[in-house]
Amino acid sequence: MHFPTLTFGLFFLAIYVLVWGVDRANEWRKILLLLGSWIFYGAWDWRFVALLILSAFLNWGAAALISRTDEDTRPGRRKALLVAGVVANLGILGFFKYYDFFLEQLGVLLGQFGFERDMPLLEIILPVGVSFFTFQGMSYLIDVARKKVPPASLLDMTLLMSFFPHLVAGPIVRASDLIPQFRETPKLDRGMVAMGLLLIVWGLFKKAVVASELSVGFVDPVFFDPGAHSSLDLVIAAYGYAVQIYCDFSAYSDMAIGLAALLGYRFPYNFNQPYRARSLQDFWRRWHISLSSWLRDYLYISLGGSRGGVYKACRNIMITMLLGGLWHGAKWTFLIWGGLHGIVQVLETLWRKAKPAGWPSLPVPIAIFLTFHIVALGWIFFRAETFDSAIAFLGGIGRGDWGATVATPLAVGLILFGMAMHFTPPMLMQGIALRLRTVSAPLLGLGAGAAILLIDAMRFEGVAPFIYYQF
Repeated sequence: MHFPTLTFGLFFLAIYVLVWGVDRANEWRKILLLLGSWIFYGAWDWRFVALLILSAFLNWGAAALISRTDEDTRPGRRKALLVAGVVANLGILGFFKYYDFFLEQLGVLLGQFGFERDMPLLEIILPVGVSFFTFQGMSYLIDVARKKVPPASLLDMTLLMSFFPHLVAGPIVRASDLIPQFRETPKLDRGMVAMGLLLIVWGLFKKAVVASELSVGFVDPVFFDPGAHSSLDLVIAAYGYAVQIYCDFSAYSDMAIGLAALLGYRFPYNFNQPYRARSLQDFWRRWHISLSSWLRDYLYISLGGSRGGVYKACRNIMITMLLGGLWHGAKWTFLIWGGLHGIVQVLETLWRKAKPAGWPSLPVPIAIFLTFHIVALGWIFFRAETFDSAIAFLGGIGRGDWGATVATPLAVGLILFGMAMHFTPPMLMQGIALRLRTVSAPLLGLGAGAAILLIDAMRFEGVAPFIYYQF
């Protein structure tokens, strides 16, 4: 069940009416939301609803045991429970996402030494959003162990991991952000409704009109066969994918935040104009903020962070970014993408340490230009199906064939328009939402409905799935 579809629209309308129509305790609202979330997830494959429930029970039970274990008298047991819980989560993620990949690589390695083997590959179906809900469960478990959040009820914990707005592609909403909201009866005010509807319409436009058309109409065909396209096509496609993935993923986050707001809950923002970044470290403070902050707080800092000197900090940056790349999928291209981001961040760290006093920083426009093009280079590996395809793409750019292009004026226009949307002042949406607060509820609803119908009329044939559904 995808956000930009009529089926989801009817599903959400039913959930909205039920949740705000129930005239009972807050627990009933949460039960309705939980059942609705399982229906939403089960529309893809009912078999994996059991996995979602099992994962929630696992983290709730492990956190309950940790909280009941005295840290002063039994620190070893408390640590062992935490390690067991984290390993169990990683086991779920590893089995579904990496089992076949690592066996394939083991088979290749054995073949290099003359030991040919038929590996027991299972061709496992990857559950949608498994990376998101396992990371969410682990963050809850670690936060309970660190005494940053108290243990939650089974209902609240299960709803935290299953809540449909963020279930399949984030943002990774932490227990400290959402569970306190679950404990209170939600209230809906005009500001939340106005911002929620605005974000839904804005996200729908970015996804259905800009990202989908760029994907189907130009980017996908070029990446599918880079050898059949000119160097100019490849460069335009690289820029096109940079716009597509931003519009695609930020659209999902916008819609998720907007849907949650209409149900009375607040999610943290997940993007802050990432292509305005002046460095790779700045980029990761702006891109997929819920994941980058997760990697920082639960991986980089756990490894030691910047404690112990600059070289250990560089080591920890590389480990974090390589694992961050692997989180996206079991492919070498994701590891290379993460490694590229890690190497550049390490160079930035070393330069800050070695930079002579008094040397000026790069002018801001140049820093933004360089950072964007490093990110765009990384996106080529991120998008390519295989390492060989990525190398062929880069080789095609180096071929220097700057002649004819198959890029249509529409594709180029969408790239430019997408970048213009990205650079829209951050306060513009909030300003529009503030003005919409004064509009009557019927008129606001009619306006949102008309905008959705207009977007539906503008969009092209079909809507490509969200990119981050695969993670």
